[in-house]
Amino acid sequence: MIKIEAVTLEDAFNDAATSLKCSVTELAIEVVQVPSSGFMGFFKKNAIIVATVKKDVPVERESEMLNATEVVKSNSVSVENEEEKISTHNILNDTIMPASFVSDQDEQDEDLASGLEYTADYDDEYDESVDEREEHLSINQNIDEIALEVRSEINKLFRLICFEIEHIEVSAYDKETILIEFKGEDAALLIGKEGYRYKALSYMIFNWINSKYDVQLRLEIAEFLKNQEESVSRYLEGVYESIDRDGRAQTKILDGVLVQIALKELREKYPQKYVVIRSTKDGLKYIIVNDYHNN
Repeated sequence: MIKIEAVTLEDAFNDAATSLKCSVTELAIEVVQVPSSGFMGFFKKNAIIVATVKKDVPVERESEMLNATEVVKSNSVSVENEEEKISTHNILNDTIMPASFVSDQDEQDEDLASGLEYTADYDDEYDESVDEREEHLSINQNIDEIALEVRSEINKLFRLICFEIEHIEVSAYDKETILIEFKGEDAALLIGKEGYRYKALSYMIFNWINSKYDVQLRLEIAEFLKNQEESVSRYLEGVYESIDRDGRAQTKILDGVLVQIALKELREKYPQKYVVIRSTKDGLKYIIVNDYHNN
């Protein structure tokens, strides 16, 4: 008897048949969990079945089944061991960073550094003029008025959610940014494993408020953003040393909210430097710091 988890029931049946070296028609199957696509990426469930070969299968096939079961078990142990290894690679200054947020590929960083041109025109796609944003806001709505409107709309959106969360607070963080805070007994569940739900929510809410109001977003869920900022700050201490020593530096691969946190901190600390986000061929983000062109 083996337990199989897959995206669909069909995949689970096929995986069970492959593992037990028989056809699907020879299987005795118990469906433990029916798959569900969830809602907007939340509550997604895979199919889970328990399968064994029917009793009328020849003895030889049963022995093959037992061997296959042992293989599946050993593979499961191997996967768990690999996951443990992976989880130990992303620790920055005693703070565990999600694997999808910070790369530990030092060799890749070295390869990137070797091909960088550290001086370039200041054309960072993330760096829209603050004056332009403030001008746009003054023409349309005041940031406090936007915060009130967003507070009303976002509480309507999450009113029927099954998680136990408090009234969502929305306020002006600065002249061009609104702060949205999720608190409550189940608020941490909105973060998800390795922050994947946080990233999805952040992307969804940002696209809404940015396209409608042309403002930036600071999303705080159960102090997740605060913890990430503290982790990035500790990581950047080593980057600061490189900049002070060599006059230039490059960060590791950063993802999602972390690249924006690091960009903001580096620009505040080195306003006279050229600080810009760059992408690898695979679309991964990192930051370089150097001097401007000297004409």
